Amino acid sequence: MITAGTVDHVPAPPTSLTDTTALVTGATDGLGRAVAGELAAAGAMVLIHGRDADRVRASEREIARIAGTERVRSYLADFASLEEVQHMADELLARERRLDVLVNNAGIGTTVPGDGERMLSADGHELRFAVNYLAGYALTRRLLPLLRASAPARIVNVSSAGQAAIDFDDVMLERGYSGTRAYCQSKLAQILFTFDLADELAGTGVTATCLHPATYMPTKIVSSPVSSLEEGVSATLRLAADPSLEGVSGKYFSGTRESDADPQAHDRDARRRLGETSHTLAGAGA
Repeated sequence: MITAGTVDHVPAPPTSLTDTTALVTGATDGLGRAVAGELAAAGAMVLIHGRDADRVRASEREIARIAGTERVRSYLADFASLEEVQHMADELLARERRLDVLVNNAGIGTTVPGDGERMLSADGHELRFAVNYLAGYALTRRLLPLLRASAPARIVNVSSAGQAAIDFDDVMLERGYSGTRAYCQSKLAQILFTFDLADELAGTGVTATCLHPATYMPTKIVSSPVSSLEEGVSATLRLAADPSLEGVSGKYFSGTRESDADPQAHDRDARRRLGETSHTLAGAGA
């Protein structure tokens, strides 16, 4: 069984991934760490991301040990800082020749950190919007040329069934803040971004999908688990590596089933406004 602190084995993706390079963000714990381990076990060159150097090194060693491979490299960045995100992207672009899979998994929950209090990122943005959405937006934008050059390639955004419509008059939730609303808004933003990416990348060989992997998995941001971590790992691996989903793009999945996202995800004006807001907040480097 997979637990939040280990990378014990679950069934590997249904094909060898020896020619695949995959980046998994938030790969020092829980879902991200387990997904990275399974990709490595299937033969992929796995790039893991985390924000704490000691935990990243420990995860790198653990994944290599369990997967029986040294094909693991690591990258550091605190996703509460867009400067660190850009530095990580630049380092990756300088070191890696290809990128076939990008799993945007890094994120924070409704109460940790801050115990539900409104917090700001290093750039002065509401923290959950910054870490859960904006950092992934900036990283993906910066890595798109490499993904295009590596096509066919896949972008998988780990979102949630917890979704709340974005208030474009108060994106940073300065009024009536709650950690739950902040989290749910950031997760819906990921879905809007996924749908826009799919339209933008149509015909390039790069696909974009998103998913709610499982309900309340046993990770460090969940106090009362409902689903097993294995369920979330399997659902995420399916989007990242299952050959039957080659070419599938612009879809939201709940587990392994295609599902309906919040109606705002299908509002092209809302997606346009989010894109403009994100470009402004992330700066010219994204």
